[in-house]
Amino acid sequence: MTNKCIRVLADANQIKQCREEIKEINNSISQFSKVLNLAGNEVRLKILYLLHKEGEMCPCDLSDVLNMTVPAISQHLRKMKDGGIVIDKKIGQTVFYSVIEDNAMIVMPVLEQLYNIKNEKEVVK
Repeated sequence: MTNKCIRVLADANQIKQCREEIKEINNSISQFSKVLNLAGNEVRLKILYLLHKEGEMCPCDLSDVLNMTVPAISQHLRKMKDGGIVIDKKIGQTVFYSVIEDNAMIVMPVLEQLYNIKNEKEVVK
């Protein structure tokens, strides 16, 4: 079974307008795609949730909360840092990570939905 387009007449103006629109927002689409791709990993989404909720956390604390090794957490944090989703700051020998709010806005609806689910469950208790 093959999919075939059976349109009788193409709307040349629509196609031209859509191409121009996509061209105008192409950089934004690339940034959104990058952030969503990074946040689409279950562990990284948990990390983002915790960082956004707590403000900042170190890899050791994230490791304890998520029951994972520090190197595994650090690898996820490195990917998100390289992707421009989180930043780090060093205080003494400890590195703290936090969410870059501009990029977090892309996944904010997801994080807010997770907060709502958590709060609904607390009300039921």
